[in-house]
Amino acid sequence: MGVETLFIEPGSPWENCYVESFNSRMRDELLEGELFLHIDEMKYVVKRWRMDYNHYRPHSSLGYMTPAGFAELCHQAGGLRPQTPVLSGVHDCGILS
Repeated sequence: MGVETLFIEPGSPWENCYVESFNSRMRDELLEGELFLHIDEMKYVVKRWRMDYNHYRPHSSLGYMTPAGFAELCHQAGGLRPQTPVLSGVHDCGILS
């Protein structure tokens, strides 16, 4: 499919703004608000947060759809970004795994 890894310069978070935004959100909403006493507890809490993030919480960048709903639209469109006016600024069909 022609997909390749694109490396950014070290210390240049502006080159990777989508991931940096996600990392900040996960840190603020999850990691800084929990005290994990065991690795199994951490895995459970992160799994619940990820489920909420992907399946229940609408994202403004996806036209207020959930990532799972948007991924389904992409799947139906053959892996391409759906051509709807609400999603005209959306660039990817990713979902946090």
